[in-house]
Amino acid sequence: MLGSHTGVTAALEPCGSTDHPDCGIRDVLDRIGDKWSVLVIVELASGVRRFRELQRAIDGISQRMLTLTVRRLERDGLLTRTVYPTVPAQVTYELTARGSGLTHLVKQLADWSLEHKGAIGRSRDLYDEQNPDHAIR
Repeated sequence: MLGSHTGVTAALEPCGSTDHPDCGIRDVLDRIGDKWSVLVIVELASGVRRFRELQRAIDGISQRMLTLTVRRLERDGLLTRTVYPTVPAQVTYELTARGSGLTHLVKQLADWSLEHKGAIGRSRDLYDEQNPDHAIR
């Protein structure tokens, strides 16, 4: 582990245990920080959505990946799934209060990404030009 990472984790001291300093932070960040979860949260921030609406709005997500993502977010208490007794069954998804609490953080991340997208692209191009033998992409 890098010294800087250890320093940041140790400074937080979420549980004070040296053998397990993150006390679950990594688990939570893995869930809310993955690509698809962030995009689902962004979509649901503007209101209730049906499954197909989410799928159409999130470019590139497969039906299976969307199903897994919403199930995981539901399990974590970040969204609710409501099934209406119609034929065929209608299912909607909506953020819980806990999930809504993430929206301002996700918006900040999205704003930062948009602001720095061009510079990051230029940095990547420069790096690739200076390091043609590296397979980092």
